[in-house]
Amino acid sequence: MIRKQPNMNVGAAILFILFCLLFFVLLFRFVSIQVTGEAAGQPLAAKAQQIYNKNGVLEAKRGTIYDRNGEVIAEDTSSYTLIAILDEKMKPNYVSDKEKTARELAKYLDLSESEILRVLSKKEKFQVEFGLAGKDISLQTKQEIEELKLPGITFIRESKRFYPNGVFSSHLIGFVETKEGESTPVGQLGLEKSLNDILTGENGSVQYASDLWGYILPNSEQKITPAKDGKDVYLTLDKKIQTFLEDALNQADEQYKPTKMVAIVADPKTGDILAMGQRPTFHPKTREGIEKTWLNEAVEVSYEPGSTMKIFTLAAALEEQVLNLNDYYESGSYKPTKDDLIRDHNKVGWGSITYLEGFQRSSNVAIAKIVQEKLGFDKYRQYLTKFGFEDPTGIELPNETGGKIVYNYPSEKVTTGYGQGTAITPLQQIQAATAIAGDGSMLKPQIINKVVDPTTSKTIQKTEPEVVGKPISEGTAKKVREVMETVITSPKGTGYERYNIDGYEIAGKTGTANLTHQGAYIHGDNDYVFSFMGMAPADDPELIVYVMVQQPKVANSSEGYKPVSLIFKQVMKNSLQYLSIQPSEQQSSKTIEIPDVIGKSVENGVSALQDLGVNAIVLGNGTEIVNQLPAKEQPLLEGEKVVIQTDGEITLPDLHGWSLRDVMKVANLAKLQLNITGNGYVSQQNVAAGTRLKEGDYLVVHLQSPDTKEQMNGEDEEKEAEIPKGG
Repeated sequence: MIRKQPNMNVGAAILFILFCLLFFVLLFRFVSIQVTGEAAGQPLAAKAQQIYNKNGVLEAKRGTIYDRNGEVIAEDTSSYTLIAILDEKMKPNYVSDKEKTARELAKYLDLSESEILRVLSKKEKFQVEFGLAGKDISLQTKQEIEELKLPGITFIRESKRFYPNGVFSSHLIGFVETKEGESTPVGQLGLEKSLNDILTGENGSVQYASDLWGYILPNSEQKITPAKDGKDVYLTLDKKIQTFLEDALNQADEQYKPTKMVAIVADPKTGDILAMGQRPTFHPKTREGIEKTWLNEAVEVSYEPGSTMKIFTLAAALEEQVLNLNDYYESGSYKPTKDDLIRDHNKVGWGSITYLEGFQRSSNVAIAKIVQEKLGFDKYRQYLTKFGFEDPTGIELPNETGGKIVYNYPSEKVTTGYGQGTAITPLQQIQAATAIAGDGSMLKPQIINKVVDPTTSKTIQKTEPEVVGKPISEGTAKKVREVMETVITSPKGTGYERYNIDGYEIAGKTGTANLTHQGAYIHGDNDYVFSFMGMAPADDPELIVYVMVQQPKVANSSEGYKPVSLIFKQVMKNSLQYLSIQPSEQQSSKTIEIPDVIGKSVENGVSALQDLGVNAIVLGNGTEIVNQLPAKEQPLLEGEKVVIQTDGEITLPDLHGWSLRDVMKVANLAKLQLNITGNGYVSQQNVAAGTRLKEGDYLVVHLQSPDTKEQMNGEDEEKEAEIPKGG
């Protein structure tokens, strides 16, 4: 008989008690969790929800910026970056057949098969990208690559701000930037900055139940908070007129290389800004050139206006009925005080001449005598306020500055009359000029046409013309325009044979202002700001164009008008014809009304256009015309092409020698994303002629100006005479 050892009984008892204690602890813990729903102070239901309930962000789209006719200026677009996964641990989703992958991708990327294979053959890389060739891929190209089902080939989606016109009033439009640690882009300059709250949408969210691997569970409920897209903004800018302006600025920049240029086109009947540009400028996508100036020179910088200021001094004197333009005065020099002397720009004057001739010749002495002897300093000061030269105009652009009226001593008061000493902005001059161009009412410059809710398509804000003053009467405005017209038509005028446009009557005034450095005027041959304020047609202006060019590279200051004239004449003439404003002398050969050829066969449509002497470009290999640019009844400028789109597959024409305006028609019809470098006419294109085009493809063209010969000559028009300050 085997006896049980006492130690075994004791050990069994201890184990039994231990297991009982553990059981009761576990039971207590289970009951406690069931009752409280917490473990270690953490709510288990919430933790489970974190694991199995997934949250996603529904990105809001930033509002689109359009021109007055609905042409896109800035918009959010989806672009894709191509990546290739090389790590074999990701089997089967890695690039297993590198040769085949390189061969297939070469059909879609601007890279050779060997270069792609080199990228795919990199060692110890989890994944690789393909440089610029693999970025900004369109949705259609992405889908076509995905249809190849190449293992390891995938895409990263990005939302980018796209500026289809390249350099296009860049300081006015601005750009956006996503700062580090943030997901929403923020406007950094121009309208993108001042309208950021309007353009920025509100992100939405989606919540759904998933399994452990993140897949949505069947029949699970989804909680969706829709994103609210930003509002769309329609500007007063006209894409075509802005393109005229950019082309002219590019040409002047190439030919004369000034340090600065500013130009504005406005509708004097509404105050709408139709175009605004400057040099230096920058590309809103690449930011190339932004380091040269962050300022919108038209609204953020005030300049001594020079003799364009004489327009408003003349208007004040005529309004007060203190000036007879046929009265004579002695030109040459004038002493506002016994210690101060001012001179006409030719130093000696023209003898005894009428005030009308004095204005035509841009006589400083005539204006000084008007300010001091006829108007009086106090009365003239009132007109500086009436014409809005003190305060900012209130345009919807950031950092606008007002004028700097220097009006303490008699010398400062008379020089203000002809645009020296006092500084105002180009936009303030445009605002004041609307009173001259119209019935005497001064209109606030406008850049916003309307704001639209993209969800409902309802207009939530509409800008109407706003009269901000009536400094002069309608009769005075008409008289001033008549005098300004003689500046162009009279052989004595400083604008004679320089700013005339065949078939149109131009009213204008030239300007030449001194530059200062450290408080003193500088005296280099080209150290001036040359400008021109012009309006047309003179009897009832439809457009105002102001141009300012600083320190152009010309032989001497007497040729400073040349870049100003080049810009003004190109922009004004093309814009008048584009707006179908008929010249006083009919020149039917210059513009053609385009017929509607949509729905016609290609053969009949081309024949109809060729009968009008039009150069018709066929886009596509179809048999029926489905679209055309310019559209029906729009005027066609001399030498401009008509692009017709057919119902067939679209291929890219040979664009060499084309103007930017004609290239934009192809990009518009084919829905391409257009990038532009250089200026002038197309010398290079990134896509070969005959290549099949797909919606969203990128087209990059390089423009180059042809060599042009200067065709204008002239004498020194005006240099504002200096006088001592103070006293």
